[in-house]
Amino acid sequence: MEIGKKIKILRQGKNLTQDELALRCELSKSFISQLERDLTSPSISTLVDILESLGVTLKEFFSDDEEEKIVFSPADYFEAEDENLGYKVEWIIPNAQKNIMEPIMLTLSPGGTYKEENAHEGEEFGYVLAGNIVIKIGSRKYRVHKGESFCYKPSNTHCISNPGKTTAKIIWVSSPPSFSN
Repeated sequence: MEIGKKIKILRQGKNLTQDELALRCELSKSFISQLERDLTSPSISTLVDILESLGVTLKEFFSDDEEEKIVFSPADYFEAEDENLGYKVEWIIPNAQKNIMEPIMLTLSPGGTYKEENAHEGEEFGYVLAGNIVIKIGSRKYRVHKGESFCYKPSNTHCISNPGKTTAKIIWVSSPPSFSN
């Protein structure tokens, strides 16, 4: 663990200069500077003083709990594709199956269909980013255009298809998670 780097992040998070932190801990600025560059190590009592000045306990400082990730990029996505049915699914939130909701990005080729899903508990929500889709719920069909959204309780078999001549792209959220690859 890079103690100095972590102290620097905490100090900057509190908008303190090295001088200000040094004064609060009755240490020299040069010691704080060396500490933050991991050129020296503090004693336990000095570390406790520094952490108290930063509003953090020793336990919190050494906790292995990672901060919850909030922002995800395409590099985080997992995808599955079915060329026969003409769809690509991107799980845009990794491990969303453990969450209350599971968002995906669904891309449907012209004439493509996402596999039919059985009835299940919860709700489905989606927003059409590009193209047009048809949602089939039981024996009923609903056309949804670019810029429109949909929301339904999946109490019957359901599927989404793209009857158009251009690619369709949808953000689709299931709660609780139900998408599988």
